[in-house]
Amino acid sequence: LSGSLAWARPYAQIRGANDDIRAAVVGFHGHGKTHINAYVKTDGVRMVALCDADSDVLDWGVKNLKGRNQNVQAYRDVRKMIENKDIDIVSTATPNHWHALVTVWACQAGKDVCVEKPVSHNIWEGRKMVEAARKYNRVVQADLDMRSNNGLRKAVDYVQCGELGKILIVHGFCYKRRKSMGKVSGPQPIPKSIDYNLWCGPADDGPLMRKNLHYDWHWVWETGCGEVGNNGPHQLDVCRWVLGQKGLPRRVMSIGGRFGYDDDGETPNTQIAVYEYENAPIIYEVRGLPEKPDSSNMDTFNCTSSSGVNMKSGKSSPSPVTGVVVQCEGGWVDLGQRIVYDNKSREIKRFESDSIGPQPNFIKAVRSRKLEDLRTDILEGHLSTCLCHMGNISHRIGAQASPDEISDAIKRVDESGEAFNRCREHLAQNGIDLAKTKATLGPWLTMDSEKERFTNRRARQANRLLKRDYRKGFVIPEEV
Repeated sequence: LSGSLAWARPYAQIRGANDDIRAAVVGFHGHGKTHINAYVKTDGVRMVALCDADSDVLDWGVKNLKGRNQNVQAYRDVRKMIENKDIDIVSTATPNHWHALVTVWACQAGKDVCVEKPVSHNIWEGRKMVEAARKYNRVVQADLDMRSNNGLRKAVDYVQCGELGKILIVHGFCYKRRKSMGKVSGPQPIPKSIDYNLWCGPADDGPLMRKNLHYDWHWVWETGCGEVGNNGPHQLDVCRWVLGQKGLPRRVMSIGGRFGYDDDGETPNTQIAVYEYENAPIIYEVRGLPEKPDSSNMDTFNCTSSSGVNMKSGKSSPSPVTGVVVQCEGGWVDLGQRIVYDNKSREIKRFESDSIGPQPNFIKAVRSRKLEDLRTDILEGHLSTCLCHMGNISHRIGAQASPDEISDAIKRVDESGEAFNRCREHLAQNGIDLAKTKATLGPWLTMDSEKERFTNRRARQANRLLKRDYRKGFVIPEEV
Protein backbone atom coordinates (compact mmCIF):
# COMPACT_ATOMS: atom_id res chain seq x y z
CA LEU A 1 0.00 0.00 0.00
CA SER A 2 3.01 2.30 -0.03
CA GLY A 3 3.29 5.22 -2.40
CA SER A 4 0.96 7.99 -3.39
CA LEU A 5 -2.30 7.81 -5.25
CA ALA A 6 -2.62 9.59 -8.55
CA TRP A 7 -5.49 12.01 -8.67
CA ALA A 8 -8.52 10.70 -10.53
CA ARG A 9 -10.85 13.67 -10.33
CA PRO A 10 -12.72 14.03 -13.61
CA TYR A 11 -14.82 17.00 -12.47
CA ALA A 12 -13.22 19.14 -9.77
CA GLN A 13 -9.77 20.63 -9.73
CA ILE A 14 -7.00 19.22 -7.55
CA ARG A 15 -7.42 20.57 -4.06
CA GLY A 16 -4.47 22.06 -2.24
CA ALA A 17 -3.51 21.53 1.36
CA ASN A 18 -5.36 24.69 2.40
CA ASP A 19 -8.52 24.14 0.34
CA ASP A 20 -11.75 23.00 1.95
CA ILE A 21 -12.68 19.38 1.43
CA ARG A 22 -16.35 19.24 0.53
CA ALA A 23 -18.17 16.40 2.26
CA ALA A 24 -21.45 14.56 1.75
CA VAL A 25 -23.05 12.00 4.07
CA VAL A 26 -25.62 9.45 2.94
CA GLY A 27 -27.71 7.64 5.56
CA PHE A 28 -27.82 9.34 8.96
CA HIS A 29 -30.80 7.99 10.86
CA GLY A 30 -28.23 6.42 13.16
CA HIS A 31 -24.44 6.40 13.11
CA GLY A 32 -24.25 8.77 10.17
CA LYS A 33 -24.77 11.60 12.66
CA THR A 34 -21.33 10.73 14.05
CA HIS A 35 -19.81 11.24 10.60
CA ILE A 36 -21.56 14.59 10.20
CA ASN A 37 -20.42 15.82 13.61
CA ALA A 38 -16.84 14.74 12.93
CA TYR A 39 -16.66 16.61 9.63
CA VAL A 40 -18.23 19.76 11.08
CA LYS A 41 -15.56 19.76 13.80
CA THR A 42 -12.63 19.07 11.42
CA ASP A 43 -10.72 22.09 10.16
CA GLY A 44 -10.73 22.43 6.40
CA VAL A 45 -13.82 20.27 5.87
CA ARG A 46 -17.16 21.68 4.82
CA MET A 47 -20.45 19.79 4.69
CA VAL A 48 -22.13 20.45 1.33
CA ALA A 49 -24.68 17.63 0.88
CA LEU A 50 -26.88 15.18 2.74
CA CYS A 51 -28.78 12.20 1.37
CA ASP A 52 -31.41 9.95 2.94
CA ALA A 53 -34.38 8.01 1.57
CA ASP A 54 -36.40 9.15 4.61
CA SER A 55 -37.58 12.74 4.10
CA ASP A 56 -38.11 13.23 7.84
CA VAL A 57 -34.49 12.28 8.54
CA LEU A 58 -33.28 14.40 5.62
CA ASP A 59 -35.24 17.48 6.71
CA TRP A 60 -33.92 17.15 10.26
CA GLY A 61 -30.33 16.92 9.01
CA VAL A 62 -30.60 19.99 6.77
CA LYS A 63 -32.21 22.02 9.55
CA ASN A 64 -29.63 20.86 12.09
CA LEU A 65 -26.71 21.85 9.88
CA LYS A 66 -28.27 25.18 8.99
CA GLY A 67 -28.32 25.95 12.72
CA ARG A 68 -24.57 25.24 12.69
CA ASN A 69 -23.91 27.60 9.77
CA GLN A 70 -23.58 24.73 7.28
CA ASN A 71 -25.87 25.11 4.27
CA VAL A 72 -26.19 21.84 2.39
CA GLN A 73 -27.99 20.45 -0.64
CA ALA A 74 -30.52 17.73 0.13
CA TYR A 75 -30.94 14.53 -1.89
CA ARG A 76 -33.15 11.48 -1.54
CA ASP A 77 -31.50 9.56 -4.40
CA VAL A 78 -27.79 8.91 -3.81
CA ARG A 79 -27.25 8.60 -7.57
CA LYS A 80 -28.20 12.24 -7.99
CA MET A 81 -25.97 13.27 -5.11
CA ILE A 82 -22.95 11.47 -6.55
CA GLU A 83 -23.41 13.38 -9.82
CA ASN A 84 -22.67 16.62 -7.93
CA LYS A 85 -19.27 17.81 -9.16
CA ASP A 86 -18.74 19.93 -6.04
CA ILE A 87 -18.48 16.93 -3.68
CA ASP A 88 -14.99 15.60 -2.84
CA ILE A 89 -15.74 12.89 -0.27
CA VAL A 90 -18.71 10.69 0.54
CA SER A 91 -19.41 9.03 3.88
CA THR A 92 -21.94 6.22 3.84
CA ALA A 93 -23.67 5.03 6.99
CA THR A 94 -26.67 3.52 5.23
CA PRO A 95 -28.00 0.04 6.06
CA ASN A 96 -25.51 -2.69 5.14
CA HIS A 97 -27.07 -3.61 1.80
CA TRP A 98 -26.24 -0.15 0.38
CA HIS A 99 -22.59 0.16 1.50
CA ALA A 100 -20.93 -1.43 -1.52
CA LEU A 101 -23.06 0.24 -4.16
CA VAL A 102 -22.51 3.74 -2.72
CA THR A 103 -18.77 3.07 -2.53
CA VAL A 104 -18.41 1.75 -6.07
CA TRP A 105 -20.50 4.57 -7.58
CA ALA A 106 -18.60 7.22 -5.63
CA CYS A 107 -15.23 5.80 -6.72
CA GLN A 108 -16.38 5.80 -10.34
CA ALA A 109 -17.32 9.47 -9.93
CA GLY A 110 -13.83 10.33 -8.64
CA LYS A 111 -14.78 10.78 -4.99
CA ASP A 112 -13.05 9.41 -1.89
CA VAL A 113 -15.16 7.34 0.48
CA CYS A 114 -15.53 6.54 4.17
CA VAL A 115 -17.75 3.48 4.57
CA GLU A 116 -19.31 2.23 7.79
CA LYS A 117 -18.99 -1.28 9.14
CA PRO A 118 -19.61 -3.87 7.89
CA VAL A 119 -18.13 -2.54 4.67
CA SER A 120 -20.17 -5.00 2.60
CA HIS A 121 -23.30 -7.12 2.69
CA ASN A 122 -21.50 -10.10 1.16
CA ILE A 123 -17.98 -11.26 0.30
CA TRP A 124 -18.20 -10.79 -3.49
CA GLU A 125 -19.24 -7.14 -3.35
CA GLY A 126 -16.56 -6.39 -0.75
CA ARG A 127 -13.91 -7.44 -3.26
CA LYS A 128 -15.56 -5.21 -5.89
CA MET A 129 -15.19 -2.28 -3.49
CA VAL A 130 -11.44 -2.95 -3.27
CA GLU A 131 -11.21 -3.23 -7.05
CA ALA A 132 -13.05 0.08 -7.52
CA ALA A 133 -10.82 1.88 -5.03
CA ARG A 134 -7.67 0.68 -6.81
CA LYS A 135 -8.94 1.20 -10.37
CA TYR A 136 -10.01 4.79 -9.75
CA ASN A 137 -7.14 5.61 -7.36
CA ARG A 138 -9.48 6.53 -4.53
CA VAL A 139 -8.89 6.78 -0.80
CA VAL A 140 -11.52 4.44 0.68
CA GLN A 141 -11.58 4.03 4.43
CA ALA A 142 -13.34 1.23 6.29
CA ASP A 143 -14.74 2.90 9.38
CA LEU A 144 -13.43 0.25 11.79
CA ASP A 145 -12.36 2.79 14.36
CA MET A 146 -10.40 0.48 16.70
CA ARG A 147 -7.28 1.04 14.59
CA SER A 148 -7.54 4.77 15.22
CA ASN A 149 -6.50 4.24 18.86
CA ASN A 150 -2.74 4.74 19.19
CA GLY A 151 -2.70 3.01 22.58
CA LEU A 152 -4.21 -0.08 21.01
CA ARG A 153 -1.66 0.04 18.22
CA LYS A 154 1.12 0.01 20.82
CA ALA A 155 -0.48 -2.96 22.57
CA VAL A 156 -0.74 -4.85 19.27
CA ASP A 157 2.91 -4.07 18.49
CA TYR A 158 3.86 -5.36 21.95
CA VAL A 159 2.19 -8.71 21.26
CA GLN A 160 3.55 -8.98 17.72
CA CYS A 161 7.11 -8.28 18.90
CA GLY A 162 6.94 -11.50 20.92
CA GLU A 163 7.15 -9.93 24.38
CA LEU A 164 4.80 -12.64 25.68
CA GLY A 165 5.95 -15.42 23.38
CA LYS A 166 3.83 -17.18 20.80
CA ILE A 167 0.14 -16.32 20.42
CA LEU A 168 -1.94 -19.35 21.41
CA ILE A 169 -5.49 -18.13 20.82
CA VAL A 170 -7.41 -14.89 20.22
CA HIS A 171 -10.82 -14.33 21.80
CA GLY A 172 -13.22 -11.68 20.52
CA PHE A 173 -16.60 -10.98 22.10
CA CYS A 174 -19.62 -8.71 22.00
CA TYR A 175 -22.18 -9.09 24.77
CA LYS A 176 -24.86 -6.51 23.98
CA ARG A 177 -28.52 -6.62 25.00
CA ARG A 178 -30.90 -7.07 22.10
CA LYS A 179 -34.59 -7.23 22.93
CA SER A 180 -37.20 -8.87 20.73
CA MET A 181 -38.12 -6.97 17.58
CA GLY A 182 -41.69 -8.25 17.86
CA LYS A 183 -43.78 -10.38 15.56
CA VAL A 184 -46.29 -9.28 12.94
CA SER A 185 -49.14 -11.22 11.37
CA GLY A 186 -48.91 -9.62 7.93
CA PRO A 187 -47.36 -6.86 5.80
CA GLN A 188 -46.83 -3.55 7.59
CA PRO A 189 -47.42 -0.05 6.19
CA ILE A 190 -44.38 1.75 4.84
CA PRO A 191 -43.82 5.06 6.66
CA LYS A 192 -45.06 7.93 4.47
CA SER A 193 -41.71 9.70 4.75
CA ILE A 194 -39.86 6.77 3.12
CA ASP A 195 -39.13 6.31 -0.56
CA TYR A 196 -39.27 2.52 -0.25
CA ASN A 197 -37.77 1.84 -3.68
CA LEU A 198 -34.69 3.91 -2.80
CA TRP A 199 -34.51 2.52 0.72
CA CYS A 200 -34.45 -1.06 -0.59
CA GLY A 201 -32.02 -0.28 -3.42
CA PRO A 202 -30.27 -3.55 -4.33
CA ALA A 203 -32.37 -5.56 -1.85
CA ASP A 204 -35.77 -7.11 -2.54
CA ASP A 205 -38.59 -4.56 -2.35
CA GLY A 206 -41.20 -6.99 -1.10
CA PRO A 207 -43.69 -6.33 1.72
CA LEU A 208 -42.37 -5.01 5.03
CA MET A 209 -42.67 -7.97 7.43
CA ARG A 210 -41.53 -6.37 10.68
CA LYS A 211 -42.77 -3.63 12.98
CA ASN A 212 -39.90 -1.21 12.47
CA LEU A 213 -38.37 -0.44 9.10
CA HIS A 214 -35.43 1.36 10.69
CA TYR A 215 -32.68 -0.41 12.66
CA ASP A 216 -34.39 -3.82 12.83
CA TRP A 217 -33.15 -4.36 9.27
CA HIS A 218 -29.98 -5.59 11.03
CA TRP A 219 -31.74 -8.81 12.02
CA VAL A 220 -33.00 -9.98 8.59
CA TRP A 221 -30.61 -11.43 6.01
CA GLU A 222 -31.90 -9.42 3.04
CA THR A 223 -30.54 -6.17 4.46
CA GLY A 224 -28.48 -7.00 7.55
CA CYS A 225 -25.74 -9.33 8.75
CA GLY A 226 -26.77 -10.03 12.35
CA GLU A 227 -24.69 -9.10 15.37
CA VAL A 228 -21.60 -10.86 14.02
CA GLY A 229 -21.81 -8.48 11.07
CA ASN A 230 -22.93 -5.48 13.10
CA ASN A 231 -20.34 -5.19 15.87
CA GLY A 232 -18.19 -8.14 14.84
CA PRO A 233 -16.17 -6.18 12.25
CA HIS A 234 -14.67 -4.08 15.05
CA GLN A 235 -13.48 -6.98 17.19
CA LEU A 236 -12.66 -9.37 14.35
CA ASP A 237 -10.57 -6.68 12.67
CA VAL A 238 -8.47 -6.42 15.84
CA CYS A 239 -8.25 -10.24 16.06
CA ARG A 240 -6.93 -10.52 12.51
CA TRP A 241 -4.68 -7.50 13.01
CA VAL A 242 -2.96 -8.87 16.11
CA LEU A 243 -2.41 -12.21 14.37
CA GLY A 244 -0.70 -10.38 11.50
CA GLN A 245 -2.89 -12.13 8.95
CA LYS A 246 -3.25 -10.66 5.46
CA GLY A 247 -5.74 -13.24 4.21
CA LEU A 248 -8.74 -15.28 5.24
CA PRO A 249 -8.77 -18.22 7.66
CA ARG A 250 -8.49 -21.67 6.15
CA ARG A 251 -11.59 -22.94 7.99
CA VAL A 252 -14.64 -21.59 9.78
CA MET A 253 -17.64 -22.94 11.63
CA SER A 254 -20.52 -21.51 13.65
CA ILE A 255 -22.73 -22.42 16.60
CA GLY A 256 -25.74 -20.26 17.25
CA GLY A 257 -29.43 -19.53 17.40
CA ARG A 258 -32.09 -16.97 18.15
CA PHE A 259 -32.99 -17.73 21.76
CA GLY A 260 -35.25 -16.26 24.41
CA TYR A 261 -38.08 -14.99 22.22
CA ASP A 262 -40.05 -15.76 19.06
CA ASP A 263 -40.03 -12.79 16.69
CA ASP A 264 -39.51 -11.78 13.08
CA GLY A 265 -35.72 -11.76 13.39
CA GLU A 266 -33.76 -14.22 11.24
CA THR A 267 -30.22 -13.74 12.53
CA PRO A 268 -28.75 -15.34 15.70
CA ASN A 269 -28.75 -13.40 18.95
CA THR A 270 -26.30 -15.92 20.40
CA GLN A 271 -23.41 -17.18 18.31
CA ILE A 272 -19.89 -18.57 18.44
CA ALA A 273 -17.75 -18.44 15.29
CA VAL A 274 -14.46 -20.35 15.21
CA TYR A 275 -11.78 -19.40 12.68
CA GLU A 276 -8.70 -21.51 11.97
CA TYR A 277 -5.59 -19.57 10.97
CA GLU A 278 -2.22 -21.25 10.65
CA ASN A 279 -0.61 -19.50 13.60
CA ALA A 280 -3.57 -19.46 16.03
CA PRO A 281 -7.36 -19.73 16.07
CA ILE A 282 -9.87 -16.95 16.66
CA ILE A 283 -13.01 -17.61 18.71
CA TYR A 284 -15.65 -14.92 18.46
CA GLU A 285 -18.70 -14.82 20.75
CA VAL A 286 -21.98 -12.91 20.54
CA ARG A 287 -24.57 -12.74 23.33
CA GLY A 288 -27.78 -10.72 23.07
CA LEU A 289 -29.44 -11.90 26.28
CA PRO A 290 -28.62 -10.51 29.76
CA GLU A 291 -26.77 -12.42 32.45
CA LYS A 292 -30.16 -13.66 33.72
CA PRO A 293 -33.82 -12.89 32.93
CA ASP A 294 -34.48 -10.58 35.89
CA SER A 295 -31.35 -8.50 35.27
CA SER A 296 -30.47 -5.78 32.78
CA ASN A 297 -26.74 -6.48 33.24
CA MET A 298 -24.66 -8.25 30.65
CA ASP A 299 -22.17 -11.06 31.24
CA THR A 300 -18.49 -10.33 31.59
CA PHE A 301 -15.85 -12.26 29.65
CA ASN A 302 -14.51 -14.92 32.03
CA CYS A 303 -12.46 -17.66 30.38
CA THR A 304 -10.21 -20.27 31.96
CA SER A 305 -7.81 -21.85 29.50
CA SER A 306 -6.90 -25.53 29.38
CA SER A 307 -3.61 -24.59 31.07
CA GLY A 308 -5.45 -22.94 33.97
CA VAL A 309 -4.98 -19.28 33.03
CA ASN A 310 -8.03 -17.22 34.04
CA MET A 311 -8.71 -14.27 31.73
CA LYS A 312 -11.39 -11.71 32.59
CA SER A 313 -12.62 -8.57 30.85
CA GLY A 314 -15.44 -6.11 31.43
CA LYS A 315 -17.72 -5.41 34.34
CA SER A 316 -21.31 -6.42 35.00
CA SER A 317 -23.56 -3.56 33.89
CA PRO A 318 -26.31 -2.80 31.35
CA SER A 319 -23.64 -1.44 29.00
CA PRO A 320 -22.24 -3.67 26.25
CA VAL A 321 -19.21 -5.78 27.11
CA THR A 322 -16.96 -5.95 24.05
CA GLY A 323 -13.30 -6.62 23.47
CA VAL A 324 -10.42 -8.81 22.35
CA VAL A 325 -8.28 -10.97 24.65
CA VAL A 326 -5.07 -12.54 23.35
CA GLN A 327 -3.57 -15.53 25.17
CA CYS A 328 0.16 -16.01 24.65
CA GLU A 329 2.70 -18.43 26.08
CA GLY A 330 3.92 -15.96 28.69
CA GLY A 331 0.69 -14.19 29.59
CA TRP A 332 -2.34 -12.51 28.11
CA VAL A 333 -3.47 -9.10 26.90
CA ASP A 334 -6.84 -7.42 27.23
CA LEU A 335 -6.63 -5.34 24.06
CA GLY A 336 -9.88 -3.54 24.79
CA GLN A 337 -8.41 -2.15 28.00
CA ARG A 338 -4.83 -2.25 26.67
CA ILE A 339 -3.59 -4.09 29.77
CA VAL A 340 -0.94 -6.85 29.79
CA TYR A 341 -1.04 -9.66 32.38
CA ASP A 342 1.22 -12.59 33.26
CA ASN A 343 -0.11 -16.15 33.47
CA LYS A 344 -1.23 -15.55 37.06
CA SER A 345 -3.27 -12.56 35.85
CA ARG A 346 -1.04 -10.00 37.52
CA GLU A 347 -0.85 -6.71 35.64
CA ILE A 348 2.59 -6.05 34.19
CA LYS A 349 1.98 -3.24 31.69
CA ARG A 350 -0.70 -0.95 30.28
CA PHE A 351 -1.02 1.42 27.35
CA GLU A 352 -2.97 4.66 27.63
CA SER A 353 -5.80 5.38 25.22
CA ASP A 354 -4.99 7.94 22.54
CA SER A 355 -7.40 8.07 19.61
CA ILE A 356 -7.31 10.38 16.61
CA GLY A 357 -10.76 9.36 15.34
CA PRO A 358 -11.54 7.67 12.03
CA GLN A 359 -12.86 10.74 10.18
CA PRO A 360 -9.85 13.01 10.93
CA ASN A 361 -7.59 10.14 9.87
CA PHE A 362 -9.58 9.77 6.66
CA ILE A 363 -9.23 13.49 5.92
CA LYS A 364 -5.48 13.30 6.50
CA ALA A 365 -5.17 10.53 3.90
CA VAL A 366 -7.45 12.38 1.47
CA ARG A 367 -5.08 15.35 1.61
CA SER A 368 -1.82 13.38 1.45
CA ARG A 369 -3.01 10.81 -1.14
CA LYS A 370 -0.91 8.26 0.76
CA LEU A 371 -2.57 4.97 1.65
CA GLU A 372 -0.08 4.44 4.46
CA ASP A 373 -1.73 7.41 6.20
CA LEU A 374 -4.99 5.47 6.26
CA ARG A 375 -5.40 3.40 9.41
CA THR A 376 -7.96 1.05 7.88
CA ASP A 377 -7.82 0.88 4.10
CA ILE A 378 -10.78 -0.76 2.33
CA LEU A 379 -8.74 -3.93 1.75
CA GLU A 380 -8.26 -4.41 5.50
CA GLY A 381 -11.94 -3.64 6.05
CA HIS A 382 -12.97 -6.11 3.38
CA LEU A 383 -10.89 -8.95 4.80
CA SER A 384 -12.12 -8.41 8.35
CA THR A 385 -15.71 -8.15 7.18
CA CYS A 386 -15.23 -11.41 5.27
CA LEU A 387 -14.74 -13.15 8.60
CA CYS A 388 -18.20 -11.98 9.67
CA HIS A 389 -19.75 -13.25 6.43
CA MET A 390 -17.93 -16.58 6.69
CA GLY A 391 -19.30 -17.22 10.18
CA ASN A 392 -22.81 -16.29 9.07
CA ILE A 393 -22.64 -18.50 5.99
CA SER A 394 -21.72 -21.50 8.13
CA HIS A 395 -24.69 -20.72 10.37
CA ARG A 396 -27.12 -20.25 7.49
CA ILE A 397 -26.43 -23.65 5.95
CA GLY A 398 -26.26 -25.42 9.31
CA ALA A 399 -28.75 -27.64 11.10
CA GLN A 400 -29.95 -28.07 14.65
CA ALA A 401 -27.73 -30.32 16.75
CA SER A 402 -27.48 -31.69 20.28
CA PRO A 403 -24.85 -30.39 22.72
CA ASP A 404 -22.90 -33.64 22.31
CA GLU A 405 -22.86 -33.27 18.53
CA ILE A 406 -21.65 -29.70 18.88
CA SER A 407 -18.91 -30.66 21.34
CA ASP A 408 -17.69 -33.37 18.98
CA ALA A 409 -17.59 -30.97 16.02
CA ILE A 410 -15.42 -28.37 17.77
CA LYS A 411 -13.10 -30.55 19.83
CA ARG A 412 -10.09 -30.18 17.53
CA VAL A 413 -9.80 -26.41 18.12
CA ASP A 414 -8.22 -25.50 21.47
CA GLU A 415 -10.55 -23.72 23.91
CA SER A 416 -13.57 -23.81 21.60
CA GLY A 417 -15.18 -26.39 23.88
CA GLU A 418 -14.62 -24.06 26.83
CA ALA A 419 -16.31 -21.23 24.93
CA PHE A 420 -19.28 -23.44 24.10
CA ASN A 421 -19.63 -24.56 27.72
CA ARG A 422 -19.66 -20.94 28.90
CA CYS A 423 -22.28 -20.11 26.28
CA ARG A 424 -24.37 -23.09 27.36
CA GLU A 425 -24.22 -21.95 30.99
CA HIS A 426 -25.21 -18.42 29.92
CA LEU A 427 -28.28 -19.74 28.11
CA ALA A 428 -29.18 -21.97 31.05
CA GLN A 429 -29.18 -18.88 33.29
CA ASN A 430 -31.80 -17.50 30.89
CA GLY A 431 -33.90 -20.66 31.15
CA ILE A 432 -32.77 -22.19 27.86
CA ASP A 433 -31.71 -25.85 27.82
CA LEU A 434 -29.78 -26.65 24.63
CA ALA A 435 -30.70 -30.31 25.01
CA LYS A 436 -34.32 -29.28 24.42
CA THR A 437 -34.02 -26.04 22.45
CA LYS A 438 -31.24 -26.96 20.07
CA ALA A 439 -28.67 -24.62 18.63
CA THR A 440 -27.76 -24.54 14.94
CA LEU A 441 -24.44 -26.22 14.21
CA GLY A 442 -22.88 -24.84 11.06
CA PRO A 443 -20.55 -27.09 9.08
CA TRP A 444 -16.81 -26.61 8.91
CA LEU A 445 -16.18 -24.69 5.70
CA THR A 446 -12.78 -24.58 3.98
CA MET A 447 -11.83 -21.28 2.33
CA ASP A 448 -9.50 -20.59 -0.58
CA SER A 449 -8.20 -17.22 0.58
CA GLU A 450 -6.80 -16.20 -2.80
CA LYS A 451 -10.02 -16.89 -4.70
CA GLU A 452 -12.29 -16.01 -1.75
CA ARG A 453 -14.41 -19.10 -2.36
CA PHE A 454 -15.23 -22.18 -0.30
CA THR A 455 -13.77 -25.47 -1.48
CA ASN A 456 -14.94 -28.46 0.60
CA ARG A 457 -17.96 -30.75 0.20
CA ARG A 458 -20.43 -28.06 1.31
CA ALA A 459 -18.85 -25.51 -1.04
CA ARG A 460 -21.65 -25.37 -3.60
CA GLN A 461 -24.23 -24.52 -0.96
CA ALA A 462 -21.93 -22.06 0.83
CA ASN A 463 -20.74 -20.30 -2.34
CA ARG A 464 -24.33 -19.41 -3.26
CA LEU A 465 -24.22 -16.98 -0.32
CA LEU A 466 -21.06 -15.20 -1.48
CA LYS A 467 -23.16 -12.86 -3.63
CA ARG A 468 -26.72 -11.59 -3.73
CA ASP A 469 -29.22 -10.96 -6.52
CA TYR A 470 -29.35 -7.24 -7.32
CA ARG A 471 -32.45 -5.36 -8.42
CA LYS A 472 -32.43 -3.57 -11.77
CA GLY A 473 -30.99 -0.09 -11.40
CA PHE A 474 -29.02 -1.07 -8.31
CA VAL A 475 -26.50 -3.55 -9.71
CA ILE A 476 -22.80 -3.84 -8.94
CA PRO A 477 -21.18 -4.89 -12.24
CA GLU A 478 -18.64 -7.66 -12.62
CA GLU A 479 -16.21 -5.06 -13.98
CA VAL A 480 -16.33 -2.01 -11.74
